[in-house]
Amino acid sequence: MQIVTVKSYDEMSNLASKMIAEQIKSKPDSVLGLATGSSPVGTYEKLIKRHKRDGLDFSCVTTFNLDEYCDLSRKHPQSYYTFMMENLFSHINIPSKNINFPDDNFEKYEKKIKNSGGIDLQLLGVGHNGHIGFNEPDDVFHNKTHKIQLAESTIRANARFFNSMDDVPKTAITMGIGTIMAAKKIILVAGADKASVINELKKETVSPQFPVSILHYHPNCTIIHASSS
Repeated sequence: MQIVTVKSYDEMSNLASKMIAEQIKSKPDSVLGLATGSSPVGTYEKLIKRHKRDGLDFSCVTTFNLDEYCDLSRKHPQSYYTFMMENLFSHINIPSKNINFPDDNFEKYEKKIKNSGGIDLQLLGVGHNGHIGFNEPDDVFHNKTHKIQLAESTIRANARFFNSMDDVPKTAITMGIGTIMAAKKIILVAGADKASVINELKKETVSPQFPVSILHYHPNCTIIHASSS
């Protein structure tokens, strides 16, 4: 695992988008695992620019999103489907049939990832409690796509997107740790507000109570951390 510290969020986003663009250019039918949240928004903005300015071609790319809230329709303004459409998919030339989100049929999702040849590059963010995807701190690492009860800290963090705490979904479906770790390459982007998480990660102690720590075991993982906003 390599930790790269850059000066700003913009520099972090540019580096991550460059690495993703290089992946697509080297393998036009790349399978990408994608994340939501504030951390990757800048990366998606840079990818859109690379598509419009440089002709980065997504026509053969397949995507699998990390997670989705339970009990929200795709059309809900806070669904991750809506997030991805607004922040990436509607601005690039990816076919809608190549876009995938997890749902209650966990085994089908896992099988579809496997049948696609597996994830070539997985983009991650990280929560303040160390969660990746929606894999919250736990006593064990959960391997496959599954339904999870969101931690109170995650619900509070997501409340800013909803009218009230009561409106925030309490459950979600997420790729498991094993599914994430099976990706051939992983890039994690972390803004300046995640400095404490990155400092904890540097301790190299692996524990399901700090899910992101599992990345120490991945053979091709780059953490890009912005030291300032």
